[in-house]
Amino acid sequence: MPRPPLPVPAPPDAHEWISFEDPDEARTWVFDVTFLLSAWTCIFGGGCQGVLTGPAAEMEQGCCSYGAHFTDDDDVRRVRAVARELTDEQWQFKARGRRGTVTTEADGTRVTRLIDDACIFLNRPGFPGGPGCALHRAALDAGRRPLETKPDVCWQLPLRREDSVASDGHVTTTLSQWDRRHWGDGGQEFSWWCTESADAFVGRRPVYLEMGEELVALAGPAVYGMLGEYLRARAPGSVPLPHPAMRGGRTTGPGTTRSR
Repeated sequence: MPRPPLPVPAPPDAHEWISFEDPDEARTWVFDVTFLLSAWTCIFGGGCQGVLTGPAAEMEQGCCSYGAHFTDDDDVRRVRAVARELTDEQWQFKARGRRGTVTTEADGTRVTRLIDDACIFLNRPGFPGGPGCALHRAALDAGRRPLETKPDVCWQLPLRREDSVASDGHVTTTLSQWDRRHWGDGGQEFSWWCTESADAFVGRRPVYLEMGEELVALAGPAVYGMLGEYLRARAPGSVPLPHPAMRGGRTTGPGTTRSR
């Protein structure tokens, strides 16, 4: 009697993907199912090692050490408008922020100013209001969503949207996790990055629910509804491909390996 074929082991960094057509425009959506069904969650202040060249959990800077790169004029205007409304209780550097919160780099890229080697909006340990993003706190204090007050890149992380336009105008939009390579050459110098570490995969809900508001903002309610319907329908009869960070032996930084 022939033996059933042995399961083929997944490559160490394999991800499962799904794609489908947009119901309203010439666009194909591609989603990283492995990440969206994972238990990743932001652990800022709860073990996040930050993005410096060595572990720095005690600094509580998260991914705010290099300032936020703005996507467009609307992004800049929104953050500046929120900054004008921040109080001294919400923002440690309000007085210094009156001299400006945005700088322009040599290539024209606009970023948030740095104060003491981190984003001007980052309240540091010891601040009476507690460490963390002043823009995030202002949103919570006002009963708003942080995506309404923070720079685009900040509320999206670690989700990453990338649009590719074909010669015929058809758009392929990919929504995936933000990897260290997306930071450019500097990303390889990070001692730690959250989507590579099992420490950050401790959420109580899958990412597609935990970051539902962000996904709606990035893809729209109709597409998010289609995505959620698919993910819910497949759950009872299938086992998601475990995220690489949870398979053991994943490199979490230069010269280091972590397994659980």
